[in-house]
Amino acid sequence: MDQAELIKQINATIGKIKVLELGKLLTDNKFNLRDLIAVTLYPDNDIAFRATWLLENVFLQDPEIYLPDLEYLLSKMAVVKAPGSKRHYAKIVMHITDAGAPQIIKEKVQTLDLEHVVEQLFDWMIDPKIKIAVKAFTAEALFNLRHRYDWITEELVNQLHYLMRNGTAAIQSKGKKLLKELE
Repeated sequence: MDQAELIKQINATIGKIKVLELGKLLTDNKFNLRDLIAVTLYPDNDIAFRATWLLENVFLQDPEIYLPDLEYLLSKMAVVKAPGSKRHYAKIVMHITDAGAPQIIKEKVQTLDLEHVVEQLFDWMIDPKIKIAVKAFTAEALFNLRHRYDWITEELVNQLHYLMRNGTAAIQSKGKKLLKELE
């Protein structure tokens, strides 16, 4: 399968089962992760979203396989345009920075300069047009990175308080959980 075939496969609405089937197919055929990342930046938001959903599933299924592409993947966050794609990119960052991430992923993440990732996460968090699910994943990812960059904690606390003022039940719940551990 190449990029054109992948785009054809995800041109129509797909569900979780199709994402899992396609993910297995891509993994089995050693589909180049950078080619999948390129499709996540596709000009059609629906195709970009489906590709990013697929990227999340493929990458998180066995992140060690894609270790050489991790820095490249993170470098593309700043150019993600599709609103739904931002959710999946933030979720990937949340998982790779989690305390429970595989040791080899933790070690690789420690070698990377993530300042641009942190800035992008905060940009998404403060952007009023960004969906709340994206903000929840960005908050968790930033929480995970708070020991790496000491300035994150204060800024994250401020942003969570701001979001919780008129926020949905989801952001209230996430905010309370994170603030309890931060303060």
